[in-house]
Parts: sequence; structure tokens; C-alpha cells
Amino acid sequence: MYKALYRKWRPLTFDDVISQQHITDTLKNQIKNDKTAHAYLFTGSRGTGKTTCARILAKAVNCPNMKDGSPCLECDICRDADEGALTDIIEIDAASNNSVNDIRDLRDGAIYSPERCRFKVYIIDEVHMLSMQAFNALLKIMEEPPEYVKFILATTEIQKVPATITSRCQRYDFRRIKQKDIAARLLYIASQEDISLTDDGADMIAKIADGGMRDAVSLLDQCSVTAEKIDAAAVSNTAGIAGRDSLYVILEAVTDSDAPAALAETDKLYNMSKDLTNLCEELILQLRNIMLIKASPESAADILVCTPEELERLKAIAERSELGEIMSRIEALQVCRERMMRVLNKRVEFEMTLIKICGRVTNAAAAIDNSEIYDKIKQLEDKLNAMPTGSHQPAEPSRDTRRVYTASSPAADSEPAPDTRVDIGTVREEELTPCEKWDEIMDEFRKLNPSCAGSLEGSTAATKGNVLCIFTPNNFFISLFKSNKDNAVSLGRAIFNVLGQKYRLTARCTTSVEDTKNLAEQLIQKAVNSNVETAVDNNANQ
Repeated sequence: MYKALYRKWRPLTFDDVISQQHITDTLKNQIKNDKTAHAYLFTGSRGTGKTTCARILAKAVNCPNMKDGSPCLECDICRDADEGALTDIIEIDAASNNSVNDIRDLRDGAIYSPERCRFKVYIIDEVHMLSMQAFNALLKIMEEPPEYVKFILATTEIQKVPATITSRCQRYDFRRIKQKDIAARLLYIASQEDISLTDDGADMIAKIADGGMRDAVSLLDQCSVTAEKIDAAAVSNTAGIAGRDSLYVILEAVTDSDAPAALAETDKLYNMSKDLTNLCEELILQLRNIMLIKASPESAADILVCTPEELERLKAIAERSELGEIMSRIEALQVCRERMMRVLNKRVEFEMTLIKICGRVTNAAAAIDNSEIYDKIKQLEDKLNAMPTGSHQPAEPSRDTRRVYTASSPAADSEPAPDTRVDIGTVREEELTPCEKWDEIMDEFRKLNPSCAGSLEGSTAATKGNVLCIFTPNNFFISLFKSNKDNAVSLGRAIFNVLGQKYRLTARCTTSVEDTKNLAEQLIQKAVNSNVETAVDNNANQ
């Protein structure tokens, strides 16, 4: 029966593990010096060797013929472990065995000594999938296990593992495998399997794998049955991604703000059944390379994810782009990538984003310069403070009249004529002229201060000279304006915006004291009656 390449070529010793020498050297030294810990925690992204190293470690601590910290692979224990027939090495998939009962079974079995080996080793893969109750059940035995028991935990999401577990383990962080190391390993596997793999094909597979060796070997296995010669074009066709030429056609079209060319190339790729989600990810990756070239041209070559042939084309695009534009395009494509996971028609979402990053659509909200708005507000405040009319001047008391705002409205370009100024304390009601634009003023006030505008419902206003008197049936308005000067300022601005003139403000409550008392008594009586009816209903129900 055919065996998948990633299983066939899984490393069997520490020396076969690539790009994790900082971990394998430490584990080998521990084994040679017989100073292995009772619990390990391996964390890192997918395909970096966590489970593989856990299996090698489990074999090495039990191998009677251990060689330089690695298993010999020749004894019965090593052979049975590789075949999965060694009962003293127990692998548990926490994704499907995550309940507290599963951990209780583990704990009950751990008390029995190993049958053939020196240690009984429990490998718990994807340990972050355990429930909180299962973690709690695991705590005690992990802290003080029998001397013949060892635990090796593996996870891709370390943040989901409780601190009480991590503190009981030796933690090892597996790094993403370097692209050049993946490519070299793929070329070696291809040579042993009689697979025709070119250098650019290996580089393309390594780039797609994004640091995961298992993904790379699986893609090589897939390409081996779809093409006799595996080059970059064959990998692109098999993986359903855009070829390099198509990718650069789109990038150059975006740089030149040529939306029709970008859309035409996208249509060609779509008709060839290319995955638009992968295309979006590739564009993000290449724009990242362009960003690094633009931001740090001296050191960018060391951290770029591209082939040497691509570097020159990327530099040419970088020379014609601004750094801010590049970052905006990356941000737009990242938003598109997230939305494509939720929408039904990915093509529409991708094409909309292409048109935006080509510069055909301008975000009006982003085009506003807030500094200009702040400058205009500051100018209005300066003019308001420069007005000769004083603020908060005491008013002469009068019955049913309360002064709520004495500061000037925002200044106009010219002062009102002197004969329009009157003493605010001498204004009588019969001398006032009704303000016909009060409704417009209230509409403007709702825009400036919607939370306070409701207190002026049902109000009217009248003017005489530079005095505007507000008549309101609601005492709440007067107390609200007295307690917060900003409310009065915003009302003054609303009046100025509509009438084009500054006013001194007064307010008079049209509801008499007697009417207010009667209204209060009615509300109190209504509340009492309501409570009495509720009590009667409750007694009847009982």
C-alpha cells in the first residue's frame, strides 16, 4: 500500500530534524547526561516538528543502545515504537479525547509501571483542546508523576494552555523552517524518490508552505502525480495559485493605476480556476516585499520571501511607488482577505479591492484634513473671547425669569450697530418680537448638541436688539443650562449659524409655580394609585 511522502520521510532521529537545532541539541544533551525532565511542552506553528521530536524523545529515553542522545533505530523498542506497537509510548489526540474522563483514564493508567521500557511516555497532541476540567485533572499527576512517567505536550496555540500547566513543563518553541532549508530537503527527497524537481519548483513549494515542512512534502507528493517535471509553473497549476508573470502583471497594473489591466488579468486567472483567496494572499506577500525594499533597501534582501529572479522586478515596482501607498494597498488587501472568508462571491470582493488600490475610488472620509477643522474651531473660539460683551454678567432678578446664558454667540465679521444694544435686565415681554426662525435654530441645535436639544421641546423665542428670550414650559432646560456652560455655548452657536448675529440670552418658564405644584401632585397621586392596584392584584393572586 502506498505511503504518503510526509509519513515516509518523517525524521526518525534528532539529526534528521531541520531548522530546530536549538531544541534538538538541548534534548540530546539531556538524554546523554540522564537529566531529562518529567514534563515537556512543545509549541510552534504547524509542520515544524513538534510531534516528530516528541516521538524521537520518547524513543531515545527508552532505547537501550542510545547513540549520542538519539535512538539507535535497530533495537526492538525503536522498531516497535516506529510501528506504533510499543505500549509504553501512548499518544493521545486531545482534539478528540478532551474530556475530564479521558484524563482520569490516563491518570489511572499512569500508576502502573511500564511493561518493556524504562519510562512510560504520554504524548498529548493539540493539548490546548482539553477542557478546563481536563486540565485541572491533569495538574496533580503532572506536578508529581511517578518516577517512571514522562509527559510531552504539543500545541499550536500556546495562549490557550493554562499557566498552571506551562509552569510545570520545560517549554520549547519551534521556529518556522527557513525557506532555503525546506527547498534543500525537498530536493533530497525528490532525488531519493526519482522525482524530477527543479530548483525553482522547490523554491515555489517552500514559499507556499510558509515554514511548514509537512505542507511542503505533501505538496511535492501532489505535484509528483500531476507533472513529469515539477517546475514553478507546474507547482502553480497544481496548487491553484497565480504564476509569477500573472502576479507581476497585476502588481504593475496597480502601480500604474491601470484598473482595466488588473481586472483583465484577474479574469484570465479566474477562468483558469485559480483560487482568488490564494491570489490575494500572494499579492499581500509580494507587497510586503516591496514595502521592505522601500523602507530598508540595504537589508531587505536578507528577509524577503522571493527568488533572486523576482528581486529585480520587485525593486522596479518599489521605485515607482510611495511607501504610504504600498502600506495602504496591503491594508486594503488584508481587509479583502478577511471578507472573502465570509462572502458568497469572492470574485466581486476581490475586484472591488483591486479597483480601490488602483486609485479609482477615493475614500472621502479619509480625505478630510482634521487639522483644518481644528484650526477653524480655534479661530471661532478666539473671536468669541475677543468680543466686548462680558460673560456671566449678573442679571437683575425678575419673577418667573431665569438667566441661563449671558456669553456672546460666536462673533460675526462685524459688530451690531450700537442702537441695537439694550439692557438685558430692562427687557419687557410686550416689547419682544417673535423669532420666526426658531424652528431652524432648533434643527441646528440638534446637530450641535442632540442630547440637550430635547429639553427645549415646545419652546418659543422672541428678540429685542441683541437680546433673545426663550419661553419654555420645562424648568429642566434652565437647570441643565445652568449646570453646564457648554450647553449654552452650543445653543449660542446654533443661533449665530441661523441668524448671523450674536445675542444675549434669557429664559423664562411659562409654567406657573401653582401649575407646577398641581402637576407634581397629579404625578404623585398617579404613582400611589398604581402601587395600590399592583398590591390588590398580588393579594388576589395569592
